[in-house]
Amino acid sequence: MRTAMGEPGPGRRRLYQVWKGSNKFLCGGRLIFGPDAGSLLLSTVLIANPLAGLCFQCITKLNSGTSDKQALGVPALVATILLGLADLAFLLLTSSRDPGIVPRNARPPERGRGDDDPAAATVEDDDVAMPSAEWMLIAAASLHLRLPRTRDVPVAGGHVVRVKYCDTCLLYRPPRASHCSVCNNCVHKFDHHCPWVGQCIGLRNYRFFFLFIATSSFLCLYVFALSWLNIAAQRGSHGGSLLRSMAGEPLSLVLIVYTFVSAWFVGGLTVFHIYLMSTNQTTYENFRYRYDKKENPYDRGVLANISEVFCTGMPPSMNRFRAWVEPPEPLIDGGPLASRNKIDLVGPDEKLLVDLETGHRHPGGGVPAILQGLHYAEMEKNGASVHIKDRQSAEAPDPFMIPEAPQHDDGEVE
Repeated sequence: MRTAMGEPGPGRRRLYQVWKGSNKFLCGGRLIFGPDAGSLLLSTVLIANPLAGLCFQCITKLNSGTSDKQALGVPALVATILLGLADLAFLLLTSSRDPGIVPRNARPPERGRGDDDPAAATVEDDDVAMPSAEWMLIAAASLHLRLPRTRDVPVAGGHVVRVKYCDTCLLYRPPRASHCSVCNNCVHKFDHHCPWVGQCIGLRNYRFFFLFIATSSFLCLYVFALSWLNIAAQRGSHGGSLLRSMAGEPLSLVLIVYTFVSAWFVGGLTVFHIYLMSTNQTTYENFRYRYDKKENPYDRGVLANISEVFCTGMPPSMNRFRAWVEPPEPLIDGGPLASRNKIDLVGPDEKLLVDLETGHRHPGGGVPAILQGLHYAEMEKNGASVHIKDRQSAEAPDPFMIPEAPQHDDGEVE
C-alpha cells in the first residue's frame, strides 16, 4: 500500500534491494550483472584495442595524400566502426540482462501440494516416525531433511527427466536448470557462467552470447585479413619486398599476431556452440550427461534446434526486480533465518535458536540435551536415522538442584 504522496509504505523495499543472490544491479534494478561484472572492462579493452589500431591506420592512410590504391579506405573504416559497435552491443545485452533466474522460495515446499507443480514436493509416506516429541519438533522445523532429493518430471516427447532439489533456493529445479555457484542463483537452461561477460549464460541471454562470440570471431578474421592486405598494398613502396613491407607496417604486423591468437579462442568457442545449438545441448549438459552416449530428450533436429534459439520469442523474466516487497518478519535473533540450517524452538518457558549443522546456540536460551547429542551430518545424509552421541553426557543438569555444602570430618558445615 502506498501513502498519499505516492511513496511506498514504511519498511518496504524493491526486490532487487533484498535479492539474496550475488548479482549487482544498476539503474534501479533495470540492469542485472553478475558478481564479476568488472571483467566487462577487460573484455571491452580486448575488443576495442585492435579496432582502434585498425581505425588509426585507416585514418592515417586517408590523410597520407598518396594516390596509390589503398586497402584501408573509407569503406574499411566505416565497416570497422559498425562491427565494433555491434560486438560491444551484444556483449552488453549478454551481461546486463536476467539470464533466466528461477525465483526463490521463502520456505521449503509444503507437504501435499501435488505433483503438478515442479517446485512442489511430496514427502514420502514411509518416513520413519520417531516416538520422541523433541524429534517430531525438529523434523517439522527442518522439512528439507525429509524431502526427496530428486523427482521425475515428464518433458516433451514423452521423456522423463530427473530434477534435483536446491537447498539454497528451496525448490525443485525445473528441467535443464542448474544452480550457479558464482551468482548463487538457479538459472533456466543453464549453459555456464562466463567470466568474460561477468554473467550466467542461460535461457534469456544465450542468443546474444552466441552473437557476441560469433561477431568477435568475424572481427578477428576481418582485422587479420585487412592487415595482410595493407602490408601487401605497401610492397610497391618497398621495392616489391614483402619482408620490407612488413617491417614498414609494424602496427599491421602486431594486429596480425593479436587476431591470429584470439581467433583460435573465440573461433573455437563459436564452432563448439554451433555444435551445441544443432544438437540442442547446453555446455553443462554436454560435460555432465554426455548425450553422445545416450538419447538426448531435447533434440528435435538441426533446423528446429537452431530455430528454437533464434526464431522463438524471448520469454519474460520470472522475477520483477523493481517490484515492492514487504520487509521480512523479525525473528528471535533479529535476523533472517535459513530454514534448512536453523530451528526456532518456542516453548512456554523458553525461547532458543539452534543451528542444525553446528549446534551453536544463539542468544535467547540454551541448547537442550536432545539437540546436543544429535549427529547432524548423519541426519543430512540419511534423512531418517538419528544417532545419539554419548547419551549419558546428554543428561541436562537440574537448574533447581542446590549443591551440598562441603563438610569437615567432624560433621560441621563450612
